[in-house]
Amino acid sequence: MGRATDRRGVLRVDLDAAATGRISVRRQDSLAVEEPLEIRVGAAGPGRRRPLAVTMRTPGDDLDLAIGFLLTEGLIRYADDVRTAQLCAGTETPNTYNVVDVVLSPGVPEPATDPARNFYTTSSCGVCGKASIDAVRTRSVFAVADDPLAVPAAVLTALPDRLRAAQRGFDRTGGLHAAGLFTAGGELVVLREDVGRHNAVDKVIGWAVRERRLPLAGHVLLVSGRASFELTQKAWMAGVPLLAAVSAPSSLAVELAEEAGLTLVGFLRGNAMNVYARPERVVVTGQPRNPV
Repeated sequence: MGRATDRRGVLRVDLDAAATGRISVRRQDSLAVEEPLEIRVGAAGPGRRRPLAVTMRTPGDDLDLAIGFLLTEGLIRYADDVRTAQLCAGTETPNTYNVVDVVLSPGVPEPATDPARNFYTTSSCGVCGKASIDAVRTRSVFAVADDPLAVPAAVLTALPDRLRAAQRGFDRTGGLHAAGLFTAGGELVVLREDVGRHNAVDKVIGWAVRERRLPLAGHVLLVSGRASFELTQKAWMAGVPLLAAVSAPSSLAVELAEEAGLTLVGFLRGNAMNVYARPERVVVTGQPRNPV
């Protein structure tokens, strides 16, 4: 497996250091690794698996990434839908094992090859190449709207610091997104990092699939960046009732959260937050001054 970080020589320029006479200095810097991962899916048998997706990711937890991707795209629903999943040798030298081979269980439909669903993804976009919004809107088998989750606002405001404290890769590189799954009481269950926000979420969800924890009822999913349509969809597909982000949501993310009955929190910073959908799950003291 490839490394999650790499070391490169850089020229550090610091204009504030003029007084010391060392405005520039050469040194080593740690970088987050970005490499392609090809996901092959199909039935058992020689030559039956075909390439389905190529995603740019940070190596590590690749099986979870592949299984989470299949779940959030609606291609599998449960852990038993996957017979085996393994890292395979590719054609590169030296080999970095940038291929995951997934064998579906008997009776699970193989994904159809459809040019309208081009699954090449970059680290910044998890739905690039899809022909239309209808092509990426999948339906969850979990009734997120019925989840009775209630989380005190004070618990939510403490989560970003707990997420950040557990980001080992970000400490070294400053270039990785994080997704963390928390209990309603604020306990960190699992955290994953990746150069792609959507990959970090898929790694968390894939872990949950393999641990047979779906649906993720009664849990909070926190992401280190913004809340996009794709991340809201992934949370819905995994049965997560509350998605929180330290940055802004998109308009389509809010629309999808309302449709799913999923609580969507944005700008979760310091002691404040904005709740864009299903605010009744966020327990606050007193009433808002200007109800909307």
